Amino acid sequence: MLFICLPSCSTCKRALNWLRERGFEPEIRDIRANPPSAAELVDWWQRSGVERRRLFNSSGQLYRELGLARRQSELSDDELFELLDGQGMLVRRPILITDTGVLFGFREKEWEALLL
Repeated sequence: MLFICLPSCSTCKRALNWLRERGFEPEIRDIRANPPSAAELVDWWQRSGVERRRLFNSSGQLYRELGLARRQSELSDDELFELLDGQGMLVRRPILITDTGVLFGFREKEWEALLL
């Protein structure tokens, strides 16, 4: 189990506590120090089954600066993943990667369905 997070993010802290309270101790990866590559994101996105918009940290400063709220739907998959490549602060966090699925963001019911 891989848990990709920004250590200072309150949602990431809450999600990690949630995991630990249920007996999970994931491998932790800092999204800023070691951002996901385009290839990783493509794999995780395909395994997650979520809409493309769920990959983005839509509350982030860079997201707003790039005008992605309006531009995102105009991007091809290749353009989208090229934009996200190595840009950890553009990616929604935390990301939980397990043998059985991938989750972007912390929604407790989704995490329960995957893990419990």
